[in-house]
Amino acid sequence: MRVQKTQRRHGVTLAHGTFHLLEAVYTCTPACRQSGPSLASRTPTLAAILPPRGVVGYDVLVAVGLARFVHHQQREEIRAALGRDHGVVLSTGEISTLARRFLAYLEALHQTAAPALAAVFRADGGWPLHLDATGEDGRGTLVVAYAGWRHWVLGAWKVPTERAEFILPHLHEVATAFGPPCAIMRDLGRAMADASEDFVGSLPKPIPILACHYHFLADIGEDLLAKGHDQLRGLFRQAEIVARLRACVRQHGERLGSAIEQGRQGLRQWLAESQVGHRIPEGRSGVAVVRSLAQWVLDYHAEGTDEGFPFDVPYLALYDRCLQVTSAIGTFLREAPADRHVRNSLERLQQILRPIDSDVPPFVSVSTGLTRRVEFFAELREALRLNPKDPETVAKTTPEIGTLEDIQDAVTALEASLRARRPARGPAQDLRQAIDIILAHLDRHGSHLWGHAITMPTPGSGTTIRLVDRTNDCLESYFHGMKHGERRRSGRKILTQDFERLPAAAALAVNLTRADYVEIVCHGSLDRLPAAFAALDHGNRSRSVAAGATAPPAYAETASLSAADRRVIRMRAMGDRIVSAAQAR
Repeated sequence: MRVQKTQRRHGVTLAHGTFHLLEAVYTCTPACRQSGPSLASRTPTLAAILPPRGVVGYDVLVAVGLARFVHHQQREEIRAALGRDHGVVLSTGEISTLARRFLAYLEALHQTAAPALAAVFRADGGWPLHLDATGEDGRGTLVVAYAGWRHWVLGAWKVPTERAEFILPHLHEVATAFGPPCAIMRDLGRAMADASEDFVGSLPKPIPILACHYHFLADIGEDLLAKGHDQLRGLFRQAEIVARLRACVRQHGERLGSAIEQGRQGLRQWLAESQVGHRIPEGRSGVAVVRSLAQWVLDYHAEGTDEGFPFDVPYLALYDRCLQVTSAIGTFLREAPADRHVRNSLERLQQILRPIDSDVPPFVSVSTGLTRRVEFFAELREALRLNPKDPETVAKTTPEIGTLEDIQDAVTALEASLRARRPARGPAQDLRQAIDIILAHLDRHGSHLWGHAITMPTPGSGTTIRLVDRTNDCLESYFHGMKHGERRRSGRKILTQDFERLPAAAALAVNLTRADYVEIVCHGSLDRLPAAFAALDHGNRSRSVAAGATAPPAYAETASLSAADRRVIRMRAMGDRIVSAAQAR
C-alpha cells in the first residue's frame, strides 16, 4: 500500500490534551487494484482514541458520561473538573452532546455483550426478572427489566403510558437477548400483570409469576385506610386545629422574646424533676411548658417511620396526640398554677383542642373506625413480616425457605381468622367492609404470593434451590437512587420535565457500578471502557455508533397530552387560528 493523502486533524483527549497531527491515508497500489477492489487504511493509533469524524476522544466521552449518569453531576461541574484536572476546555452544550453520545455507545455495547451476559446467566442456572415502571406526575414513563440476583439492568424503554401492549414486546426482546427468566417479580398493576401473563403463556415451559409483597400490602392499606384517613384530615382542617396550634406557638414565642432560652432552661429543669405531682412552673418556664405542649402535638409526624401512607397514618397520630395533651391539660389545671398568664395559656390551649374532646365535628366515630382498620392492617403486616420493628426478617427480602413457609402459614391462618370474624349481618357494616377488602385482595392475588423457591441445576447432575426476592425492593431502590441523583443534578424536586427528556438508556449506566458486569462488558475495569467504545467503531470508520444510533420505536399515541403534543398546541399559530375561526362566526 502507499500513501494516498494526508489529512490535517486535531483532537482532544484526557491523555494528550489538545493536539494537532497529520493523518496518513493508505491505499492499494495500481497493481493490487487490478486483482480486486481498492482498499483504504487509516492510522490505527488514531482510531483507538478518536471517533470517526470526531474531535473529542473516547476517554473524554467516557469521563463526561460517567460524571453525568453515574455521579449525576451538573454540566458546569463536569466542565470545571475537565478543565481543572486535564486542561480540557469544553462548552456546556458540547458536554450535553457528549452525554447523549455516551448513552448511544453504552446501549450498543450492552447489546454487543448480550451473548456473554446470557452465558453468565446460563452458568448461574437462570435469572429472575424484576419488572416495574416509574415516572413523574404520570409522564416520562420508564419501564425497566432488572436481573434480580445479579442486580443488572437488562433493558429500559420509554413508553407513552403503562399498558400491556407496550410492555409485552420488550419482554420478548429481553428473553431473546438473555434467555427466558426463571421467574417474574412484578407489581400489582394491571398492565404488568397482563403483560406477564401473555409473556409466560408464550414460553414453552411455564415459570412462576410473583406479586411483590410490599406492593400487595400497600394496595390493601390504600383501599383499607384512605377513606377514613381523608375524613379525619378533613375534620382537622374544618376545625383548623393545626393552624390555631401554630398561631399559639408563634404568639408564645413572641411573648417570651429574647428570654426564650431562659424559658427553655426552665422547661428542661421541669422535665428533669420527679413525676410526683403535676404542677406547671410559674413565669417564663410555665409559658415555655405550654408552648412545648402545643409543639409536641404539631410534631405528630415523629410517630411515623418515613415510609409514607398507608404504612404511616399521620392524622391518626395527630388525633392521638391531641387526646393525650387534652387529658394532660385537665390534670395540670387541677393543680392550676398561680401565675395568671400561665393559667390562661393552658386554658387557651385547652380551648383549641376542645373539638377533639367534645366530638364536634365527629372525631371519635371516624377515628374509631380508622383505628380498627389500622389494627387489621397491622395484623396483615405482621403475618407478612414486613414490620419495620422486626429488622432481622424485614432486612432480608429473600428469607430462608422455612421462614417463607412460616409467612405463608401465617397469612393462611389470618385469612381463616378474618373469615371467622366477619359478621354475616347486623350493624357492623364497617367491620364487614374492612374484612372484605383484605379477603378480596387475597382471592385476587393469593396465587401469585408464593412460589419463590426455584430449583436450579448445578454442575454435574444435581440441583439446588434458590429463592427469588419476595418484593421489588431492589428495583424500587434503584428508582429511588436514580431520582435522588436527578434531583441532585437539576436542583428540582419535581422531575416531570427531567424524566420526559431523560433517555431510557440512562438506566443502563447503573450497571457500570457492578464489578461483575464491568468485568464482562469492559474486559476488566472501567479504564478499558474507552477501548470498548472504540472497538464498536472499528468495523466502520466512516460513521460512529452514536451517529448511527436508531431512533426509539414509535408507539400509537395514548397519552392525552404528551410533550410532543404540547409543543404543537402551544404554538402561537394554534391560538391565532382558533381565535380567527371563532371570530368569523
